[in-house]
Amino acid sequence: MAVFPIKRLRRLRETEKIREIMQEITVVPKDLIHPIFVQDNLKSNDEESMISMPDIKRLSIPNAIKEIDEIRNIHIPAIMLFGIPSYKDEIGTSAFDQNGIIQKTIKEIKKYHDNKIVIVSDVCLCQYTNSGHCGIINNNKIDNDISIKTLTKIAISQAESGTDIVSPSAMMDGQVSAIRQGLDDAGFSHVGIMSHSAKHSSSFYSPFRDIAKCAPKFGDRKSYQVSFTNPNESMREVEADINEGTDIIMIKPALSYLDLIHKAKEVFNMPLAAYSVSGEYALVKGAAKQGWIIEKEIVNEILHSIKRAGADMIITYFAKYFAKNFYNL
Repeated sequence: MAVFPIKRLRRLRETEKIREIMQEITVVPKDLIHPIFVQDNLKSNDEESMISMPDIKRLSIPNAIKEIDEIRNIHIPAIMLFGIPSYKDEIGTSAFDQNGIIQKTIKEIKKYHDNKIVIVSDVCLCQYTNSGHCGIINNNKIDNDISIKTLTKIAISQAESGTDIVSPSAMMDGQVSAIRQGLDDAGFSHVGIMSHSAKHSSSFYSPFRDIAKCAPKFGDRKSYQVSFTNPNESMREVEADINEGTDIIMIKPALSYLDLIHKAKEVFNMPLAAYSVSGEYALVKGAAKQGWIIEKEIVNEILHSIKRAGADMIITYFAKYFAKNFYNL
């Protein structure tokens, strides 16, 4: 009777240094994108904290510039900008105003950090409309085609201000195609698009809606965001954005959607961003505050799981925390 030798896989886990050379997946600061919230009409040194998102704040433009300086110094290469305007209306006028909060912020970033940080700017209407919805309301419904015209105006206004990449997140049909055509016609063919390709209807967004002041005033967003029960539909959304000309696809949220991150990378092999959203952040911060988990270890594991699934870049509120704790930056 044949006797087979034990496969001693533990040999390659014996010491920390052996484990280090055997490590297959590594997350480094250059893989990360840090979200920034900028609020109009705050005084220079003002900022607003939120209980639901510890350490993440609504910033004035001067404070946002300081925050970006810190982000640059710890080798995080990109930010994602979200604006909280001073006024809202039915059609989101402040979203494409050249004196709007995002446009002013982009210009100031370019003045102080030109070509030293990648600016990814959110293109949506939820923060700017009275309804809190991501599209324009017409006859009590989201009007898809009117909305994409407005989203295109927003993207062009951000490109005129100097953004590097626009990031349409409204989940309107045809938004990528309309924005790409609009940017090209306006002379901004060099501006990239990172589309929120499969943005799922998720309870994980609740803290974001708090900090961005963008909770819908009626109904919900299930008519335009993808159900978490429909993975094939998610892939059709990704494919549609690719066909319309997006440069980077995105799966959102991240932690509960690792299978879709993996599938999208395997099927399409496009540059892929995963957005580890506000609810994922809040759950970790809340449990760590109670002493139920070790925050540093959980954050490390979560970010590695997202990259292992196939993400090329990770948008995360833990970007600074990770860089400082694991790279002594």
